[in-house]
Amino acid sequence: MIKVYGSTLSPFVRKVVVVLAEKGLDYELVPAGLPARDPEFLSISPFGKMPAFRDGDFTISDSSAIVHYLDAKYPEPRLIPQAPEDLARAVWYDEFGDTIVVATAGKVFFNRVVAPRFLKQAGSEDMAQQGIAELPRLFDYLEDVVPEPGGFLVGGVLSLADISVASPFVNLSHCALDIDCAKYPKLGAWLPTILSRPSFASVVREERAFLAA
Repeated sequence: MIKVYGSTLSPFVRKVVVVLAEKGLDYELVPAGLPARDPEFLSISPFGKMPAFRDGDFTISDSSAIVHYLDAKYPEPRLIPQAPEDLARAVWYDEFGDTIVVATAGKVFFNRVVAPRFLKQAGSEDMAQQGIAELPRLFDYLEDVVPEPGGFLVGGVLSLADISVASPFVNLSHCALDIDCAKYPKLGAWLPTILSRPSFASVVREERAFLAA
């Protein structure tokens, strides 16, 4: 049985479970708290970063490493392109989602949700506002590069690129920060297309129910 350690409120964990769902693979999601103290989790991810991953005797951490492993071992459907140009673009979008988008969204989500709810400490609204101020630059870039409605970022098919970029936007939506479709019509059409896929939609429903409880 494949095991994923963490919480899907992390965009990195969410990315991995969406990939597993798209591939039709069964898995067990093993909760990991904040801060993480579970010995098995820490034996796989010694710096306590989510997600940690186990497939039989094989263990690894880091969402991108996990997805590359999954695509190599379970190649149907292929989510990492093979053509050199498309591969390079997919790696770029994965990096863009994991670093630039996550860093911006995280300033809002951490200070408005994680800190007060899970760490029982005050978040910094100044830091949240800093993240919000950074969003237009990301939206402007994505409005230029996302495809017309119904399309995908790389090669005309769903790939790691779409999943990695879309995942942190879920955290923004949990903070009631959504795309202005009048200002960003292409982004405003592309994002719901990705997030409405069953692989994403079921996870997002569970997260919203959990946060509403």
